[in-house]
Amino acid sequence: MGEVRKLQKKLRQIENLEIKISLTPEERVKISRKAELRSRLAELQLQLSGPQQTQGIVGDEKKEKMKRQVEDAPGAPPSQTPPASKILKGEEESKAQATPAPAARQRQTHEETEMGRQKERTEPAKVSDHSRDKSGACPDLDKEQQLQQEERKFTSLKASWEKSKFRLRLLEGHNDIVTCVAAVDNLVISGSRDTTVKVWHVPTAAEHKNLGGHTGGVTCLSAPPPEYCKRLAWSLSLFDKERFILSGSADCYVKIWALSIGQCVKSIYTFNAVTALCFVPEDDGYIITGSDGGKVQAWSWDTFENCQSINAHEEAVTSIQSQGPLVFSGSADGGVSVWENRCLNRDPLRLLHHWSGQVTGCRGGRLTLSPRGDRVILAFGQAWLKILHWRTGTTSRLTNHSSITGVTDCVHQTGGLLIGSCYDLANGDSMLNLFSLPQCQYLASLTWPEAPRILCLAAWMTGSGDHRWVTGGCSLIVWEQLPTSGKQRGDIIVKRDSRLVSCVLESEEDTEDDDETDEYKDDEDDTNQPGDGQSDGRMEDGGSGSWLRCVLQ
Repeated sequence: MGEVRKLQKKLRQIENLEIKISLTPEERVKISRKAELRSRLAELQLQLSGPQQTQGIVGDEKKEKMKRQVEDAPGAPPSQTPPASKILKGEEESKAQATPAPAARQRQTHEETEMGRQKERTEPAKVSDHSRDKSGACPDLDKEQQLQQEERKFTSLKASWEKSKFRLRLLEGHNDIVTCVAAVDNLVISGSRDTTVKVWHVPTAAEHKNLGGHTGGVTCLSAPPPEYCKRLAWSLSLFDKERFILSGSADCYVKIWALSIGQCVKSIYTFNAVTALCFVPEDDGYIITGSDGGKVQAWSWDTFENCQSINAHEEAVTSIQSQGPLVFSGSADGGVSVWENRCLNRDPLRLLHHWSGQVTGCRGGRLTLSPRGDRVILAFGQAWLKILHWRTGTTSRLTNHSSITGVTDCVHQTGGLLIGSCYDLANGDSMLNLFSLPQCQYLASLTWPEAPRILCLAAWMTGSGDHRWVTGGCSLIVWEQLPTSGKQRGDIIVKRDSRLVSCVLESEEDTEDDDETDEYKDDEDDTNQPGDGQSDGRMEDGGSGSWLRCVLQ
């Protein structure tokens, strides 16, 4: 058991080393051992499997609740929840025994019809006596009908996703890891560790522009809305319909690019490596940036001057998102801050709430976030997603992988769909898990042979209502949804993980086991190597928390 956990730890470190900005010779040697370690882990898991549970996958008793989520769900005690195979078998036996002869079936049908009529005559009076309120409504009945309607809607949605088809298009041009992606009209914009920003034409999957100008790895992108682009275009004497993209880099610059001409029209020096940014479309507009030192800064869209600098987090800011007048920032230390934009020329951001990593349970990992109403969905490199109710500080957990060797790098919401990336450190399998919102019910998983690890994701809907996504990491891929009725075959495999089907959104009573897989001490030959992260929590993820994030529109 101890060796299994140690191998999982080493594989996690190796995967995080691979996405660092730069590597030392010692770190390259570690990466070269990945195949060997995976083979050894698979061998140990095979030995531990059999009549007993594979503890190398599931973990100790603290991890058992991940396998008992159905049993822990309200109204489903363990003793009353038989396995699915037994349910199906019991149903088949009961149907075989209860099949009447034709004459008997007619009499039975007649008796059931009469009973149904009597029930219809008696039940309304019963409901009116006990369930009607003063206005004559039936709240219990309305609630039940609403639940039935939601269940039918979910069943239909699940069936449609099980039949979904996507065409994948590989966009080739970057010579290093793609760290961030965004979408503008029919264009996809990608930023890479190779210091470039590239613009791609989606219908043709062709490179449209190569925007070179940064001297450090590009870490984040953001696209201002058209009305704010129009104002800037007018001030620069450019075409009214010009679109712009913002890019942040480890070289401490935020650059503003005009997409049609492929030129940088403005550079902002921030004095710190930029690790996250977003555009806030309120009042005159603001650019909000986060740095590797935990600083959050606001910049005027009109003057591009600094309006505010706040030492908001103890470690690197890994994600910044806006929702109306609210701004959400997440840090590598697991902290989440909620800010209100007061639309002032000076100090526009006012802190509303701050929740530490002890509250969120997201300590020791790169944090990406996606706000939705009073909830913020957090991904932090574990086998589950966290949901923070930011007004109260309460959290819940949604399983995103059936094994604790799985990691979640990014999360995104589009319409009523929640998309979470999923990568298995043990075998290299990668996929996207889909959940319906707001209940967060599991729909399906999408993957394809030799799928790469997905580090960033953007999703949007076309004018015809189809989904279009772009994922980045070792490969940059555009996903185009195809009509299910068409004859064209899709490139992805749709499956449903039975171990995720039964998962429910569970409240967090304690989170002491969230980072348990990273607690033990590594081998002596590893603890003193650069980038291992044994002495510095910020380096736990190979230093990637200071520059890598997912852009979520």
